[in-house]
Amino acid sequence: MAENNHQTNSFGHNNQGVSRIFNFPNIDFRTNNEVSNDMSAEKKRLMKLNFPIDDAKTLPSTAEMQSPQVLTGRPNLPLPLKKIPVKYVPLPQETLPDKAREKFKMCQSMQSTGKLQLSPDTVYDFTSEDLLDLGEIGRGGFGTVNKMVHKKSTTVMAVKRIRSTVDEKEQKQLLMDLEVVMKSNDCPYIVQFYGALFKEGDCWICMELMDTSLDKFYKFIHELLRDRIPEPILGKITVATLKALNYLKEKLKIIHRDVKPSNILLDRRGNIKLCDFGISGQLVDSIAKTRDAGCRPYMAPERIDPQRARGYDVRSDVWSLGITLMETATGNFPYPKWNSVFEQLYQVVMGDPPRLSSNSNGGTFTADFVDFVNTCLIKEENQRPKYNKLLEHEFIRNSENATIDVAGYIDKIMHQMDNYGVTPFTTDQP
Repeated sequence: MAENNHQTNSFGHNNQGVSRIFNFPNIDFRTNNEVSNDMSAEKKRLMKLNFPIDDAKTLPSTAEMQSPQVLTGRPNLPLPLKKIPVKYVPLPQETLPDKAREKFKMCQSMQSTGKLQLSPDTVYDFTSEDLLDLGEIGRGGFGTVNKMVHKKSTTVMAVKRIRSTVDEKEQKQLLMDLEVVMKSNDCPYIVQFYGALFKEGDCWICMELMDTSLDKFYKFIHELLRDRIPEPILGKITVATLKALNYLKEKLKIIHRDVKPSNILLDRRGNIKLCDFGISGQLVDSIAKTRDAGCRPYMAPERIDPQRARGYDVRSDVWSLGITLMETATGNFPYPKWNSVFEQLYQVVMGDPPRLSSNSNGGTFTADFVDFVNTCLIKEENQRPKYNKLLEHEFIRNSENATIDVAGYIDKIMHQMDNYGVTPFTTDQP
């Protein structure tokens, strides 16, 4: 074999007739002192980034900021930020309708600190911290009602705490409730309003605390005491409720739309007052159009009948008052329990109205009381009288003029409720 005369260098390149290429790795030719000095400068620069920046002199240069090595140092957070003043711009009220503007002003006036007016001459600035919660006494779709005491004045009150999560429909109802009680403090037959405030988005409405509701009161008497409410007491309850309803109509142009025993309140001092205006409707030409409000068992035929599309007026509350009085007097709801809306529609709209007799359910009632209740329960609303006619009824006149110890009777029953361990409040309202 011929001997190979070509030689290859250690890097695998042929040396014959070819220029040599050497691929050396990058080598740092700096001395140890130079490396040490460079490292000290780098540490100093990084240390600067770890302290708060007081002024522009300590800011890194543009070249340093562009260096990727600057990212290896992380400044302390949060960095100081320039405070920007916030300018309050009020909502232009001229763009709001009159009624909306009134409600806007009313809600604007209620803050986390509110005004608590316990009498014309007694007014306190108060917050939620000034109220001591004594426990829940009522509950509804809007939220809860709690018994609270104002620490400075030791006034005990009912506080309706409205959740901020209620939907738009409930908010509208509750605004109506607040608007009514704020305007009705001059009526002795409507619960008194003390004040309101907002806490964490919730609305707190402070109102007069009553001792019990008529539904708890009459059920205790009928079911546990096996007794009846005397007709003179029923007369005083009727006068107070009728005058409250007439006040709403004449002064505020409102119909209540939810008259029932649980919305008639009593106290040991003998006061009888109407409450819960959450679904009160503003009268438009004395006709209310909405049909879905109120407690269905007490609704008048014209509110249930889908064929009567023209609406209803205050006479629908007259029917509800008649049902309430018949239930309270006899101890039984005048209709059998309905299993469906169709049964209610058939009995209330198609059937005969309930009729009270002088001896209904074993009772003994005067002719005047029987006539008044049956007058309220006239099925055809155009024949059913309004408040002005009812106020002239013989039963109302006699009851208004009668001298009855209402406070003594209510106080006696309340003591018996205490002895039986019965709660005087309604917590399961429909």
